[in-house]
Amino acid sequence: MSVKETPLARVKRLHGSKEKLVDAVVDLLAKESSDESPGELKVRLMAVSNKKLLRLHDSLVEIKDKYGSKEELVRALSEAQGKARDADYVNKLQTQSIYRLLDLMKATSSPRQTPS
Repeated sequence: MSVKETPLARVKRLHGSKEKLVDAVVDLLAKESSDESPGELKVRLMAVSNKKLLRLHDSLVEIKDKYGSKEELVRALSEAQGKARDADYVNKLQTQSIYRLLDLMKATSSPRQTPS
């Protein structure tokens, strides 16, 4: 019987400590968010749960690897949906969370199932 790994154990295995995970997330978010300084962001993220930090890190890495930035993800999503020329729609996508954008992209790019 296998035991599911706890978020704390996963943080320690992958990053060594919560502080190193927060530093990695801050580095990934620093380019995207100009609203607050990296120091303020780090203080705020230290209060976030390990599970949420791991999810945030995984999502940011996926965006960076596949699209380069949130803006590129929005561009790819609007093109995939055929709405790249709709400025209002693109602006609305820019306000969405990265989780919502990734979910929309996965839903848009996955083949649709036809009922049998």
